[in-house]
Amino acid sequence: MPTVSPGGPVARRPGGAIAAAVVAVAALLAQIAAPATASANASQISDVIWLCHPGLASDPCRGDLATTERTTGEPDRVVRPRGPLRNAVDCFYVYPTVSQEQTYSASMRITDSMRSMAAQQAQRFSRMCDVYAPVYRQRTLVALRTPVPPEQAAAAVAAAFEDVAQAWEQYLTHHNNGRGVVLIGHSQGTRMLRQLLRERIEPDRAALSRLISAVLIGGDVVVPRGADVGGDFRSVPLCRERGQTGCALAWSSYGQPPPATARYGVTPATPEAMPVPYGPGYEIACVNPASLARNEEATLHTLLRSDVRPGAVGLGELAPALGPTPTAGTPWLRPAQRYRAKCTHIGPAHVLMVRPEEGAPAPAPFPDPDWGLHTADLALTLGDTVDLVGAQIAAYRTREGALTASGR
Repeated sequence: MPTVSPGGPVARRPGGAIAAAVVAVAALLAQIAAPATASANASQISDVIWLCHPGLASDPCRGDLATTERTTGEPDRVVRPRGPLRNAVDCFYVYPTVSQEQTYSASMRITDSMRSMAAQQAQRFSRMCDVYAPVYRQRTLVALRTPVPPEQAAAAVAAAFEDVAQAWEQYLTHHNNGRGVVLIGHSQGTRMLRQLLRERIEPDRAALSRLISAVLIGGDVVVPRGADVGGDFRSVPLCRERGQTGCALAWSSYGQPPPATARYGVTPATPEAMPVPYGPGYEIACVNPASLARNEEATLHTLLRSDVRPGAVGLGELAPALGPTPTAGTPWLRPAQRYRAKCTHIGPAHVLMVRPEEGAPAPAPFPDPDWGLHTADLALTLGDTVDLVGAQIAAYRTREGALTASGR
């Protein structure tokens, strides 16, 4: 159980800090939008490089989880979660687009932006699973604004997936040892895991039996319209009950109705570089992590690192919804601003619509309305997501214990 201690007032940065952060992000995005060599960097990578791994001396997916919890009009309190030194199950995490390299595809170099994103997105799960996170030749931030021929984009996607798939095979061969595993991804990381689940895990009966859940956020998981299974996956359904295992959690967040040009939440009308179902018979999956079974509008449990992370993505993650850059005397913060969310169909889009509770600033899109609250997809819902994964792990371990006891 966590221990709770009262905390005094913690110094806050001035309100202008978020404006400065947004200006800095805009300048950096403009800089990386400059013409760059659209090289796929697709040379063969023979060895897996791990960003996070239980054996690493410096692992951004593990760390102090002490959290300052703020509620308007009440003193701060500090919660210090406790967790085991080793866990009984694993998590396989693939980070989103963070590379600021001036090429179309990233190198295999570990950067501060990668470490910071892993800390924000994966570290909270380390209480319940040992986290493995491979480095991969992802398409960079430059690639978002660099048009290339479709065959070159497809080659870059294939190179990135090659790295993730190779890491998965190494993990299965040398580290898994029959343990249950949770997949965790966001944005480009989710796109990699969608393909991995569809092409490598579902056809592998043994690997599929070990799937506890797939947390596939902000990466447009495709399902048949009105259905929970099909589309991307043949057998893995969307999660609809707490403690359900072998299922997928998926959503994309917006604070305003998605425009016709939305990047997320809308099924592609034509084929993409990564082969997925498309067209009017499909929709983008959305499950509400704060109200899984009923999808009632419910308060989200937002969790943030209390430091400003380096790079455009790190700064941008704070910009959409949370007002002044939050700080605290602990590594983690639950801000006083609260938000509510519900999965909603709006025209062709199916998204997690987020609105502020009283006293919270209205969530604004970043970097433009097409993206919605994409950079905050996981931060806004992190406490809810960790809680759901914990329940799924508990259910999986109970089931596995029963199977072992029965001799099956």
